[in-house]
Amino acid sequence: MKKKKSLSYAKWGYIFVAPATIAFLIFSLYPILFTAVLGFTDFKGVATTTFHFLKDPFENYKAILSSGLFRKALANTFGMWICNFIPQIGLALLLAAWFTRTHHNLKGQGAFKVLMYMPNIITAATVAILFNALFGYPMGPVNDILVKLGIFAKPVEMLRNKMVARGVIVFIQFWMWYGYTMIVLISGILGISPEIFESAAIDGANGWQTFWKITIPNIRTILLFTLVTSLIGGLQMFDIPRLFQNGNPDNATLTTSLFIYNQAFSGSYMYNRASAASMIMFVIICFFSAIMFYFLRDKDEIAENKIMRRQEKEYRKQLKAQKRMEAGR
Repeated sequence: MKKKKSLSYAKWGYIFVAPATIAFLIFSLYPILFTAVLGFTDFKGVATTTFHFLKDPFENYKAILSSGLFRKALANTFGMWICNFIPQIGLALLLAAWFTRTHHNLKGQGAFKVLMYMPNIITAATVAILFNALFGYPMGPVNDILVKLGIFAKPVEMLRNKMVARGVIVFIQFWMWYGYTMIVLISGILGISPEIFESAAIDGANGWQTFWKITIPNIRTILLFTLVTSLIGGLQMFDIPRLFQNGNPDNATLTTSLFIYNQAFSGSYMYNRASAASMIMFVIICFFSAIMFYFLRDKDEIAENKIMRRQEKEYRKQLKAQKRMEAGR
């Protein structure tokens, strides 16, 4: 009798992942590698297709790192990201803890979550136009309110002030993203076993102790995801600064992504410098992401894995020793 051939489904897995893999290679990996190469060349100008590698391969990188404008853009980017992320994660954690407290029985939770998440689905262009109109000069709602309250004697062009312009961008980023962060944290908290919270309540733990001793440690992975994605998004901040003030006043709202855009497409067309700046930002993001992964790693799980590896090694040694003894007989 002929043996029946066993069906192999492995090829279907490769077929299904092939489109996504091809799209990644063409639209993600190739541009990254090409950008890395351009940073070592003299490639610039409109409609040019040829380039040559520089004698000093790090010339573009040195020019970017010595640029005062790039350093200012980097400081602006980090400053605005930190100022919006700290209140964002704080409020998102509080709201997530509030919405997941079972004994609150809050009515209309779904409506509240939708309202808080809604700013995230509004396009950046719409938000930029909205806030430009709100802070308009000489006529704008904010100016009108402040004049009527007697805070200003007459309308003031507030967006000419560096701190106000930065503050508005920080608020926009916070307002647009705290709802998304809250939803992600809620999903993480709901994944914790209810029995843990019940045990804590039986032991007499109050809400604050439960939050810090149970909730936070059990959503460490979700917090890591939130931190890393926020870091990547924050250091790539482009649309709001570009559409709201285009880096003004006096480059106070200039970010690194806007700096790269200006290098590549605003008159100079220095694709080589833009590529070098992009790779510098890539390295910075990787560096800080690695730091976050290190400090938020699960130490208990790592310790357990080490113990398991040691036990496996000892078990293998014992098996080898046993085989040698049997061979010797």
